[in-house]
Amino acid sequence: MNKFDRRGFLTGTAGAAGLVMLGGLAAPVRAAGPLTVGVLIPGSKSDKGWMESGYDGLQAAEKKLGAKITVKYIENVKFGDMEQVLVALAGKNELVIGVGGQTQASVFKVAPRFPKVKFAIIGGNADPKKPANVSGYDVRQAEIGFVAGAAAAMLSKTGAVSYVGGLEIPAIKNTGIEFGNGARYVNPKIKYIENYTGDFDDVAKAKEATLAAISQGADVHYHILNLGLRGMEQAAREKGTHVIGSYTDRCGTDPLYVAYSITGVGYQVEYAIEQAAAGTWKPEFKPFGLAMGPKSSDMVICKGTPEQKAKLEEIKKDLLSGKIKVLDA
Repeated sequence: MNKFDRRGFLTGTAGAAGLVMLGGLAAPVRAAGPLTVGVLIPGSKSDKGWMESGYDGLQAAEKKLGAKITVKYIENVKFGDMEQVLVALAGKNELVIGVGGQTQASVFKVAPRFPKVKFAIIGGNADPKKPANVSGYDVRQAEIGFVAGAAAAMLSKTGAVSYVGGLEIPAIKNTGIEFGNGARYVNPKIKYIENYTGDFDDVAKAKEATLAAISQGADVHYHILNLGLRGMEQAAREKGTHVIGSYTDRCGTDPLYVAYSITGVGYQVEYAIEQAAAGTWKPEFKPFGLAMGPKSSDMVICKGTPEQKAKLEEIKKDLLSGKIKVLDA
């Protein structure tokens, strides 16, 4: 797997981007050999969250498929640079993946210029304007957010839990709503505090929001943050509270974390690559979530009692059957 330096990559692709604006670039021609994959990771691949889970999926695909694929990725890409980066990736790869719904607008702009290139958006939303060569995969964050809220209510000793989201956009807002609903499902009297920082990566704001929740009694915290998670961790360590992690089960690695929701970002990256390598990839909007199995979506309490585990299984079953209904992400 090859990594591009963001500054050098952008400098080196400026000319190519200009050519596309004028008349478009030719798509890479499929030849015998490995599938070429280019991946845009908007944040840090070491964020303990969405981006790291996506990167883990790249590694899993490489391990599984070996010489059948070659992967190049670039991380820490600002929104204003995404279109340029996607243009450059599309000019050299057969499959381009945007790891995060924040890449969708840029993918929609770039994809029509490269009709022979496949594009996949991890965390994409259903949109009738989706170009014909784009797939969008929905992790169903609101669904597992409900289960996380239930777990938080079971784990809380103070009867108060909190959620911190980054941007206050529908997918993040709906997850917060369902986290609160899940907590109340287990404990109707639970106190729920919800905050948004306006930035997935702002450590100071995430810490401030978590400390504010702690001051109101919250002792278990959930999030949709990237590097901003560091701020939540700092606040929880200082005040002796706990965090429910997102995206990947890392139980046993840090006592600060009492549970993890699994939202399969890496699983979706791996899915897109495997489908393209097998020749079965198709442009579609595909919901993942609990219906796709535990690699796609699950909830784990690290030292859960049999009663807690049974309750989570009951809730997941009711979500799948439609007995419990949640918002779409």
